[in-house]
Amino acid sequence: MTQSKDPSLLSVPAFWPMAMAATMLEEGTGLYAKNLKFVEEEIKIHGELRPELATPNQMRLDLRTMVLRDYGKPGGIPTLIDAPHAGHTAMIADYFKGQSLVETLLANGIGHVALTDWKSATADMKDLEVDNYLAEITVAIDDLGGRVNLVGLCQGGWMSAMIAARFPDKVNSLVLAGAPIDTDAGNGSIKKMVHQSPASFYEELVALGGGLMKGKYMLQGWKNMHPEQHYIQDHVDLYEHINDPAYLAKEETFESWYENPIDLPGRWYLQVITQIFKENRLAKGEFVGLGRKLDLHNITCPTYLLAGADDDITTPEQVLDAAKYIGTAKDHIVQKTVPGGHIGLFMGANTLREHWPQIARWIGAQ
Repeated sequence: MTQSKDPSLLSVPAFWPMAMAATMLEEGTGLYAKNLKFVEEEIKIHGELRPELATPNQMRLDLRTMVLRDYGKPGGIPTLIDAPHAGHTAMIADYFKGQSLVETLLANGIGHVALTDWKSATADMKDLEVDNYLAEITVAIDDLGGRVNLVGLCQGGWMSAMIAARFPDKVNSLVLAGAPIDTDAGNGSIKKMVHQSPASFYEELVALGGGLMKGKYMLQGWKNMHPEQHYIQDHVDLYEHINDPAYLAKEETFESWYENPIDLPGRWYLQVITQIFKENRLAKGEFVGLGRKLDLHNITCPTYLLAGADDDITTPEQVLDAAKYIGTAKDHIVQKTVPGGHIGLFMGANTLREHWPQIARWIGAQ
Protein backbone atom coordinates (compact mmCIF):
# COMPACT_ATOMS: atom_id res chain seq x y z
CA MET A 1 0.00 0.00 0.00
CA THR A 2 1.24 3.49 -0.85
CA GLN A 3 2.15 5.55 2.24
CA SER A 4 -0.38 8.20 3.30
CA LYS A 5 0.50 11.83 2.80
CA ASP A 6 -0.03 12.36 6.59
CA PRO A 7 2.39 10.02 8.42
CA SER A 8 0.91 10.98 11.81
CA LEU A 9 -2.20 8.95 11.02
CA LEU A 10 -0.11 5.78 10.88
CA SER A 11 1.08 6.26 14.47
CA VAL A 12 -2.47 5.84 15.81
CA PRO A 13 -3.89 2.31 15.24
CA ALA A 14 -7.45 3.62 15.40
CA PHE A 15 -6.80 5.65 12.26
CA TRP A 16 -5.24 2.80 10.24
CA PRO A 17 -8.54 1.88 8.48
CA MET A 18 -9.09 5.56 7.63
CA ALA A 19 -5.54 5.88 6.31
CA MET A 20 -6.01 2.76 4.18
CA ALA A 21 -9.30 4.10 2.84
CA ALA A 22 -7.72 7.45 2.01
CA THR A 23 -4.85 5.76 0.16
CA MET A 24 -7.25 3.56 -1.80
CA LEU A 25 -9.29 6.61 -2.68
CA GLU A 26 -6.17 8.43 -3.90
CA GLU A 27 -5.11 5.44 -5.98
CA GLY A 28 -8.64 4.97 -7.26
CA THR A 29 -8.84 8.59 -8.29
CA GLY A 30 -5.52 8.27 -10.11
CA LEU A 31 -6.70 5.12 -11.86
CA TYR A 32 -9.95 6.82 -12.82
CA ALA A 33 -8.03 9.79 -14.23
CA LYS A 34 -5.76 7.47 -16.21
CA ASN A 35 -8.72 5.53 -17.59
CA LEU A 36 -10.50 8.73 -18.55
CA LYS A 37 -7.40 10.06 -20.30
CA PHE A 38 -7.06 6.74 -22.13
CA VAL A 39 -10.67 6.90 -23.38
CA GLU A 40 -10.23 10.53 -24.46
CA GLU A 41 -7.04 9.66 -26.34
CA GLU A 42 -8.72 6.68 -28.07
CA ILE A 43 -11.53 8.95 -29.24
CA LYS A 44 -9.01 11.52 -30.45
CA ILE A 45 -6.90 8.98 -32.33
CA HIS A 46 -9.81 7.16 -33.98
CA GLY A 47 -12.08 10.08 -34.77
CA GLU A 48 -10.59 13.54 -34.45
CA LEU A 49 -7.07 13.59 -35.89
CA ARG A 50 -6.41 14.40 -39.55
CA PRO A 51 -3.18 13.87 -41.53
CA GLU A 52 -0.90 16.86 -42.11
CA LEU A 53 2.30 17.13 -44.14
CA ALA A 54 5.31 17.90 -41.96
CA THR A 55 7.42 20.11 -44.23
CA PRO A 56 6.45 23.60 -45.49
CA ASN A 57 5.36 23.38 -49.13
CA GLN A 58 3.43 25.18 -51.84
CA MET A 59 0.56 23.91 -53.94
CA ARG A 60 1.95 23.88 -57.47
CA LEU A 61 -1.03 22.31 -59.25
CA ASP A 62 -4.57 21.43 -58.20
CA LEU A 63 -5.67 18.62 -60.51
CA ARG A 64 -8.69 16.36 -60.40
CA THR A 65 -6.84 13.40 -58.86
CA MET A 66 -4.10 15.14 -56.90
CA VAL A 67 -2.52 18.27 -55.55
CA LEU A 68 1.09 18.61 -56.70
CA ARG A 69 3.15 19.84 -53.73
CA ASP A 70 6.36 21.80 -54.23
CA TYR A 71 9.30 21.76 -51.78
CA GLY A 72 12.66 23.48 -51.85
CA LYS A 73 13.84 25.75 -54.65
CA PRO A 74 13.69 25.30 -58.43
CA GLY A 75 16.97 24.46 -60.09
CA GLY A 76 18.32 21.44 -61.95
CA ILE A 77 16.22 18.35 -62.57
CA PRO A 78 13.46 18.13 -59.94
CA THR A 79 12.76 14.95 -58.01
CA LEU A 80 9.12 13.86 -58.08
CA ILE A 81 7.91 11.50 -55.35
CA ASP A 82 4.94 9.50 -56.54
CA ALA A 83 3.22 8.64 -53.26
CA PRO A 84 1.30 5.37 -52.93
CA HIS A 85 -2.23 5.57 -54.33
CA ALA A 86 -3.34 2.70 -52.16
CA GLY A 87 -5.76 4.03 -49.60
CA HIS A 88 -3.63 6.40 -47.50
CA THR A 89 -2.52 10.00 -47.95
CA ALA A 90 0.85 11.30 -49.15
CA MET A 91 1.80 12.00 -45.53
CA ILE A 92 3.71 8.70 -45.76
CA ALA A 93 6.38 10.63 -47.70
CA ASP A 94 6.37 13.70 -45.41
CA TYR A 95 5.53 12.18 -42.08
CA PHE A 96 7.08 13.97 -39.12
CA LYS A 97 9.70 16.66 -38.60
CA GLY A 98 12.95 14.78 -38.33
CA GLN A 99 11.34 11.66 -39.84
CA SER A 100 10.33 12.61 -43.37
CA LEU A 101 11.45 11.31 -46.76
CA VAL A 102 10.93 14.75 -48.30
CA GLU A 103 13.03 16.34 -45.57
CA THR A 104 15.73 13.68 -45.95
CA LEU A 105 16.04 14.26 -49.71
CA LEU A 106 16.20 18.03 -49.24
CA ALA A 107 18.90 17.65 -46.57
CA ASN A 108 21.04 15.44 -48.77
CA GLY A 109 21.57 17.46 -51.92
CA ILE A 110 18.18 17.36 -53.65
CA GLY A 111 17.24 21.02 -53.99
CA HIS A 112 13.79 20.69 -55.55
CA VAL A 113 11.30 18.01 -54.52
CA ALA A 114 7.68 17.63 -55.64
CA LEU A 115 5.06 15.26 -54.24
CA THR A 116 1.85 13.76 -55.64
CA ASP A 117 -0.73 14.32 -52.90
CA TRP A 118 -3.55 12.06 -54.08
CA LYS A 119 -7.11 13.13 -53.36
CA SER A 120 -9.78 10.89 -51.89
CA ALA A 121 -12.11 9.85 -54.69
CA THR A 122 -15.59 11.34 -54.72
CA ALA A 123 -18.72 9.87 -56.31
CA ASP A 124 -18.08 11.65 -59.61
CA MET A 125 -14.62 9.98 -59.80
CA LYS A 126 -15.85 6.38 -59.49
CA ASP A 127 -15.26 5.60 -63.18
CA LEU A 128 -11.70 6.96 -63.40
CA GLU A 129 -9.12 4.44 -64.64
CA VAL A 130 -5.36 4.00 -64.41
CA ASP A 131 -5.03 6.10 -67.58
CA ASN A 132 -6.54 9.13 -65.82
CA TYR A 133 -3.86 8.94 -63.14
CA LEU A 134 -1.03 8.35 -65.63
CA ALA A 135 -2.21 11.37 -67.59
CA GLU A 136 -2.11 13.64 -64.55
CA ILE A 137 1.33 12.40 -63.51
CA THR A 138 2.44 13.30 -67.02
CA VAL A 139 0.91 16.78 -66.63
CA ALA A 140 2.80 17.15 -63.34
CA ILE A 141 6.11 16.14 -64.97
CA ASP A 142 5.56 18.57 -67.84
CA ASP A 143 4.77 21.37 -65.40
CA LEU A 144 8.04 20.60 -63.60
CA GLY A 145 9.97 21.07 -66.83
CA GLY A 146 9.38 17.83 -68.70
CA ARG A 147 12.06 15.64 -67.09
CA VAL A 148 12.32 14.41 -63.51
CA ASN A 149 14.02 12.01 -61.18
CA LEU A 150 11.05 9.80 -60.33
CA VAL A 151 10.72 8.14 -56.92
CA GLY A 152 7.83 5.65 -56.79
CA LEU A 153 6.68 4.38 -53.42
CA CYS A 154 4.63 1.17 -53.19
CA GLN A 155 1.66 1.49 -55.61
CA GLY A 156 3.22 4.72 -56.81
CA GLY A 157 6.11 2.53 -57.93
CA TRP A 158 4.28 0.59 -60.60
CA MET A 159 2.70 3.83 -61.81
CA SER A 160 6.19 5.37 -61.99
CA ALA A 161 7.43 2.35 -63.92
CA MET A 162 4.52 2.78 -66.34
CA ILE A 163 5.45 6.42 -66.91
CA ALA A 164 9.12 5.51 -67.44
CA ALA A 165 8.12 2.81 -69.95
CA ARG A 166 5.60 5.02 -71.77
CA PHE A 167 7.70 8.21 -71.81
CA PRO A 168 11.38 7.22 -71.29
CA ASP A 169 12.65 10.71 -72.10
CA LYS A 170 10.70 12.22 -69.22
CA VAL A 171 12.52 10.18 -66.55
CA ASN A 172 16.15 10.94 -65.75
CA SER A 173 16.44 8.32 -63.01
CA LEU A 174 14.01 5.95 -61.34
CA VAL A 175 13.74 4.80 -57.72
CA LEU A 176 11.27 2.00 -57.01
CA ALA A 177 10.78 1.45 -53.26
CA GLY A 178 8.52 -1.35 -52.04
CA ALA A 179 6.96 -1.34 -55.51
CA PRO A 180 5.16 -4.47 -56.78
CA ILE A 181 6.51 -4.74 -60.34
CA ASP A 182 6.43 -8.53 -60.74
CA THR A 183 3.31 -9.43 -58.77
CA ASP A 184 3.75 -13.17 -59.45
CA ALA A 185 7.06 -13.20 -57.57
CA GLY A 186 7.42 -14.22 -53.94
CA ASN A 187 4.66 -15.51 -51.71
CA GLY A 188 3.41 -12.48 -49.81
CA SER A 189 0.08 -12.01 -48.11
CA ILE A 190 -1.28 -9.63 -50.77
CA LYS A 191 -0.46 -12.10 -53.55
CA LYS A 192 -2.20 -14.90 -51.64
CA MET A 193 -5.26 -12.80 -50.85
CA VAL A 194 -5.69 -11.53 -54.41
CA HIS A 195 -5.38 -14.97 -55.99
CA GLN A 196 -7.52 -16.75 -53.42
CA SER A 197 -10.39 -14.24 -53.59
CA PRO A 198 -12.62 -14.28 -56.69
CA ALA A 199 -13.09 -11.09 -58.68
CA SER A 200 -16.69 -11.01 -57.49
CA PHE A 201 -15.48 -10.37 -53.93
CA TYR A 202 -13.82 -7.09 -54.96
CA GLU A 203 -16.72 -6.17 -57.22
CA GLU A 204 -19.11 -6.56 -54.29
CA LEU A 205 -16.94 -4.32 -52.11
CA VAL A 206 -16.98 -1.62 -54.80
CA ALA A 207 -20.75 -1.96 -55.19
CA LEU A 208 -21.11 -1.64 -51.42
CA GLY A 209 -19.17 1.63 -51.65
CA GLY A 210 -21.46 3.04 -54.33
CA GLY A 211 -18.86 2.60 -57.06
CA LEU A 212 -15.89 3.50 -54.84
CA MET A 213 -13.46 1.31 -52.96
CA LYS A 214 -13.94 2.84 -49.55
CA GLY A 215 -10.83 3.49 -47.52
CA LYS A 216 -12.53 2.18 -44.38
CA TYR A 217 -12.95 -1.24 -46.02
CA MET A 218 -9.27 -1.37 -46.93
CA LEU A 219 -8.26 -0.24 -43.44
CA GLN A 220 -10.23 -3.12 -41.94
CA GLY A 221 -8.50 -5.52 -44.30
CA TRP A 222 -5.03 -4.24 -43.39
CA LYS A 223 -5.79 -4.52 -39.69
CA ASN A 224 -7.05 -8.06 -40.13
CA MET A 225 -3.66 -9.05 -41.55
CA HIS A 226 -2.22 -8.46 -38.03
CA PRO A 227 -5.28 -8.59 -35.74
CA GLU A 228 -3.40 -9.10 -32.46
CA GLN A 229 -1.36 -5.98 -33.02
CA HIS A 230 -4.22 -3.72 -34.04
CA TYR A 231 -7.05 -4.96 -31.86
CA ILE A 232 -5.15 -5.74 -28.66
CA GLN A 233 -1.49 -4.71 -28.45
CA ASP A 234 -1.93 -1.16 -29.81
CA HIS A 235 -4.48 -0.41 -27.09
CA VAL A 236 -2.34 -1.99 -24.37
CA ASP A 237 0.67 0.05 -25.47
CA LEU A 238 -1.37 3.25 -25.50
CA TYR A 239 -2.70 2.60 -21.99
CA GLU A 240 0.78 1.88 -20.64
CA HIS A 241 2.16 5.11 -22.14
CA ILE A 242 -0.85 7.36 -21.57
CA ASN A 243 1.18 9.75 -19.39
CA ASP A 244 4.16 9.88 -21.75
CA PRO A 245 3.86 13.06 -23.90
CA ALA A 246 6.61 12.02 -26.33
CA TYR A 247 4.96 8.65 -26.95
CA LEU A 248 1.54 10.25 -27.41
CA ALA A 249 2.91 12.80 -29.90
CA LYS A 250 4.39 10.05 -32.09
CA GLU A 251 1.31 7.86 -31.72
CA GLU A 252 -1.01 10.71 -32.70
CA THR A 253 1.11 11.52 -35.75
CA PHE A 254 1.07 7.91 -36.97
CA GLU A 255 -2.62 7.35 -36.28
CA SER A 256 -3.58 10.64 -37.95
CA TRP A 257 -2.21 9.06 -41.13
CA TYR A 258 -3.15 5.41 -40.59
CA GLU A 259 -6.70 5.90 -39.32
CA ASN A 260 -7.67 8.29 -42.14
CA PRO A 261 -7.66 6.28 -45.37
CA ILE A 262 -8.78 7.75 -48.69
CA ASP A 263 -11.36 6.32 -51.09
CA LEU A 264 -10.35 4.99 -54.52
CA PRO A 265 -12.29 4.98 -57.80
CA GLY A 266 -13.98 1.61 -58.13
CA ARG A 267 -13.11 1.17 -61.80
CA TRP A 268 -9.44 2.01 -61.10
CA TYR A 269 -9.36 -0.40 -58.16
CA LEU A 270 -10.87 -3.32 -60.06
CA GLN A 271 -8.56 -2.69 -63.02
CA VAL A 272 -5.53 -2.80 -60.70
CA ILE A 273 -6.69 -5.93 -58.85
CA THR A 274 -7.36 -7.80 -62.09
CA GLN A 275 -4.73 -6.56 -64.52
CA ILE A 276 -1.81 -5.75 -62.21
CA PHE A 277 -2.16 -8.23 -59.36
CA LYS A 278 -4.13 -11.19 -60.73
CA GLU A 279 -2.81 -11.18 -64.30
CA ASN A 280 0.59 -9.47 -63.81
CA ARG A 281 0.15 -7.66 -67.12
CA LEU A 282 2.80 -4.98 -66.45
CA ALA A 283 5.65 -7.45 -65.98
CA LYS A 284 4.40 -9.49 -68.95
CA GLY A 285 4.33 -6.45 -71.25
CA GLU A 286 0.58 -6.73 -71.76
CA PHE A 287 -0.73 -3.70 -69.86
CA VAL A 288 -2.10 -0.95 -72.10
CA GLY A 289 -1.34 2.52 -70.75
CA LEU A 290 -2.33 5.72 -72.54
CA GLY A 291 -3.05 3.85 -75.75
CA ARG A 292 0.03 1.62 -75.98
CA LYS A 293 1.21 -1.67 -74.56
CA LEU A 294 3.84 -0.86 -71.96
CA ASP A 295 7.16 -2.64 -72.37
CA LEU A 296 9.34 -2.34 -69.26
CA HIS A 297 12.36 -2.93 -71.51
CA ASN A 298 11.85 0.65 -72.71
CA ILE A 299 13.07 1.83 -69.29
CA THR A 300 16.75 2.58 -69.82
CA CYS A 301 17.46 5.22 -67.17
CA PRO A 302 19.55 4.52 -64.03
CA THR A 303 17.29 2.60 -61.63
CA TYR A 304 17.44 1.99 -57.88
CA LEU A 305 15.39 -0.92 -56.49
CA LEU A 306 14.73 -0.79 -52.74
CA ALA A 307 13.09 -3.66 -50.83
CA GLY A 308 12.29 -4.37 -47.18
CA ALA A 309 13.62 -7.68 -45.86
CA ASP A 310 10.48 -8.28 -43.78
CA ASP A 311 8.00 -6.67 -46.14
CA ASP A 312 4.89 -8.87 -46.26
CA ILE A 313 2.95 -6.41 -48.44
CA THR A 314 5.43 -6.17 -51.33
CA THR A 315 7.93 -8.99 -50.93
CA PRO A 316 11.55 -8.25 -51.94
CA GLU A 317 11.22 -10.45 -55.04
CA GLN A 318 8.37 -8.33 -56.42
CA VAL A 319 10.63 -5.26 -56.33
CA LEU A 320 14.03 -6.68 -57.17
CA ASP A 321 12.79 -8.84 -60.05
CA ALA A 322 12.16 -5.61 -61.95
CA ALA A 323 15.82 -5.88 -62.95
CA LYS A 324 14.86 -8.83 -65.16
CA TYR A 325 12.40 -6.78 -67.18
CA ILE A 326 13.79 -3.26 -67.57
CA GLY A 327 16.21 -2.27 -70.31
CA THR A 328 18.65 -0.38 -68.08
CA ALA A 329 22.24 -1.60 -68.30
CA LYS A 330 23.04 -3.89 -65.35
CA ASP A 331 25.80 -1.61 -64.10
CA HIS A 332 23.22 1.19 -63.80
CA ILE A 333 20.83 -0.84 -61.65
CA VAL A 334 21.16 -0.85 -57.87
CA GLN A 335 19.33 -3.56 -55.94
CA LYS A 336 19.19 -3.17 -52.18
CA THR A 337 17.32 -4.97 -49.41
CA VAL A 338 17.22 -3.21 -46.06
CA PRO A 339 15.97 -4.33 -42.64
CA GLY A 340 12.30 -3.74 -41.84
CA GLY A 341 8.83 -4.02 -43.26
CA HIS A 342 6.75 -2.17 -45.81
CA ILE A 343 5.80 1.12 -44.17
CA GLY A 344 9.25 1.43 -42.64
CA LEU A 345 10.75 1.75 -46.13
CA PHE A 346 9.19 5.19 -46.52
CA MET A 347 8.73 6.55 -42.99
CA GLY A 348 10.87 4.42 -40.67
CA ALA A 349 13.40 6.47 -38.72
CA ASN A 350 16.24 3.97 -39.23
CA THR A 351 15.69 3.61 -42.97
CA LEU A 352 15.43 7.37 -43.44
CA ARG A 353 18.61 7.91 -41.45
CA GLU A 354 20.73 5.02 -42.73
CA HIS A 355 19.65 4.40 -46.34
CA TRP A 356 17.75 7.27 -47.97
CA PRO A 357 20.66 9.79 -47.71
CA GLN A 358 22.68 7.42 -49.89
CA ILE A 359 19.77 7.16 -52.34
CA ALA A 360 19.53 10.96 -52.42
CA ARG A 361 23.21 11.23 -53.31
CA TRP A 362 22.73 8.53 -55.97
CA ILE A 363 19.88 10.56 -57.50
CA GLY A 364 22.02 13.70 -57.43
CA ALA A 365 24.80 11.94 -59.29
CA GLN A 366 22.60 10.91 -62.25
